[in-house]
Amino acid sequence: MSTPYDVINPSTGRTIRAVHHASLEETDAVIARAHAAAPAWARVDPADRGRLLRRFADVVDAHLAELAELEIENAGHTRGNAMWEAGNVRDVLHYYAAAPERLCGRQIPVAGGIDLTFQEPLGVVGVIVPWNFPMPIFGWAVGPALAAGNTVVVKPAELTPFTALRLAELALEAGLPEGVLNVVPGEGPVVGQRFVTHPHVRKVCFTGSTAVGKRLMALAADDLTRVTLELGGKSANIVFADCDVDAAAAAAPGAVFDNAGQDCCARSRILVQRSVFDRFMESMEPAVHAVRVQDPSLNGDADMGPLISDTQRQRVRGFVEDADSAVQIAFRGDAPDGAGWWYPPTVVVPTGTGDPLWQEEIFGPVVSVLPFEDEADAIAMANDTAYGLAGSIWTDNLGRGLRVARGVRAGNLSVNSHSAVRYSTPFGGFKSSGLGRELGPDALDAFTETKNVFISTAH
Repeated sequence: MSTPYDVINPSTGRTIRAVHHASLEETDAVIARAHAAAPAWARVDPADRGRLLRRFADVVDAHLAELAELEIENAGHTRGNAMWEAGNVRDVLHYYAAAPERLCGRQIPVAGGIDLTFQEPLGVVGVIVPWNFPMPIFGWAVGPALAAGNTVVVKPAELTPFTALRLAELALEAGLPEGVLNVVPGEGPVVGQRFVTHPHVRKVCFTGSTAVGKRLMALAADDLTRVTLELGGKSANIVFADCDVDAAAAAAPGAVFDNAGQDCCARSRILVQRSVFDRFMESMEPAVHAVRVQDPSLNGDADMGPLISDTQRQRVRGFVEDADSAVQIAFRGDAPDGAGWWYPPTVVVPTGTGDPLWQEEIFGPVVSVLPFEDEADAIAMANDTAYGLAGSIWTDNLGRGLRVARGVRAGNLSVNSHSAVRYSTPFGGFKSSGLGRELGPDALDAFTETKNVFISTAH
């Protein structure tokens, strides 16, 4: 039997409404529907599949404000972020609507005949969506998976199910056949785990913690289920003395406090060349104090909302207030008192590179700052972590920017900016930050099998 689960508004701490969590039997029934729908969806003409995805994108576009309001209430996102996130779903669907007609194989020269390759859909794809960016990460997997001819089952995070449920309704409104896109709210150990153990699910996309990603990968091995894992991060923001230090300092808060620091790409470690360390800190302090932490449902110009839950707030506090060693807080901003899961933007100077503040993913509005000596030192410090997802390099020397970008072991780097994700370019991490790549022109490879066909011309 399904069970009700109260979903909380993180800005107020009050229940929004209950969502029914699927049982194992109900999860199996949804997977069976997706499996039954897969052959017909795979046979849809490429042009028609693209047309349906464009129609889906257009319907999403007509409901951007509604989707944004759901995310503001459910996830505590700022209005600007929520509107961007809804627009990102639309844009990803439009981007991959062009893919069905461009999903080309190859003709390979061989002796005695003609050799062709085809990109075939996998079947049913399971998508496990996190609570920090419910809409974009839904779109990043659903768009290319549907374009490649797969059917999809989605498990939204328990804390943030509303936009996924609404997007599934909009897909039907756009004309996608029943069973092609399915959303199954439920607990990770029930629904999410079933995605990786059910024999009809041939691919799972998971975004979440590294620890859970490892467990899912181990479970998937039993049935050789493919996985794409987008996991944790502890990204470095490297500031060289030759850059515009004031500009780098002004940009730093947005790179880590956006979404209250609940972002695997957050530049939560700032490395500043020693000769400009004090100047950087002096310039950054007013930028941190200027971050407006407010209830986004009441203040459309809020820069930062609440943390997602009291559990997450307690975790963040554990790194700062409850740490075993004294934490040097350089400065911090303001946050509301009272109801809601609020935490102020906080800048700390850790004891060194072995400090948990420097090594572990806090997933909150806390950034650590340390000095470095030279280029080699910056690269070594940036790489001294289990993670390798994103990072930024601030320098006016193009050669240095390229050298450091090649030296840092991370999947998504930007020079003189904090850009990490574009739907037209690949996204993913090194080391414990994940496995595989999402987005861009190559994402379809993760949702297809290559079939080789040889045709003899000997007779």
